[in-house]
Amino acid sequence: MPTPVVLVQAQPRCAATWSALARRVEAAGYEALLAADHPGAVASPFVALAAAAAVTGRLGLGSYVSHAGIREPLLLASDVATLDVVSGGRARLGLGAGHTPAEWAMLGRRRPDVAGRVRRLVAVAEACRALLAGETVTVDGPEVRAHGARLTAPLPVQQPVPFTCGGGNSALLRWAGAHADVVALSGLGRTLPDGHSHQVRWNGEDIDRQVALVEQGAAGRASAPVREALVQIVEVTDDAEGAAHRIAGRVDTTAAEVLASPYAWIGTVREIAAALAAHERRWGITRYVVREPHLDAVDDVLAQVAHAAGHGARR
Repeated sequence: MPTPVVLVQAQPRCAATWSALARRVEAAGYEALLAADHPGAVASPFVALAAAAAVTGRLGLGSYVSHAGIREPLLLASDVATLDVVSGGRARLGLGAGHTPAEWAMLGRRRPDVAGRVRRLVAVAEACRALLAGETVTVDGPEVRAHGARLTAPLPVQQPVPFTCGGGNSALLRWAGAHADVVALSGLGRTLPDGHSHQVRWNGEDIDRQVALVEQGAAGRASAPVREALVQIVEVTDDAEGAAHRIAGRVDTTAAEVLASPYAWIGTVREIAAALAAHERRWGITRYVVREPHLDAVDDVLAQVAHAAGHGARR
């Protein structure tokens, strides 16, 4: 199989380690460095990514993903455009509908229902992408209001700025299929009462349904959006079954679903590489987002996949 495209999500702890991580991720050939966007709980993604831009030259940079429920289109577009300029054209726009109630509460806002959050994401995405394209935006709707909004400066280097849409709602997946460059599948379901944790949705039939919705939305497009999965667990082990049973008990699913899921890389390096090939065949998933604590293991997996691909090419 071809080596999958892999992006790394991380958070800065200090200037030295963040710069070192950005250099490591670029040198290892990863596609992008991504930062979460949870105001009040994590570092500002665009400040962190601008710092990473200063010590790299190729690496893509983006939030994963910005919270459309509380981000205003003009301010978000300005952040993305500025990042694109200071990085020489390496920014990405990532949006999700948001799930954490505290983020609305801290801003004195009421958290909308699911349908309202999806409508808000669509409105923010459309306005933000128009602004990044240099258009003047006037909207007077219930989800977004803007009057003659325009990015006079800076305009992004890239046209268009790549757009990733994250989420699992049916209407959102169809919309993302029609409009996004990348559809990010997270394997996360309903938000649990603590306001932060989620049910998992790792069942293969659930992923089949989500991919079908993306394909419905993409009907008529010259090319469907890229499919990406968020890898939440990486465990390189000779006892895949034992690890899967342990993880299944923790996330309330079955060991078989853990082993078949694109959201967990479990087993030997060879077994994980085989699973990645299976994910591409079944769901067309060719990109993965991994988290910093798993980087050593992911390095090994990608080296094995690249070696196998090179060996196959020489035969």
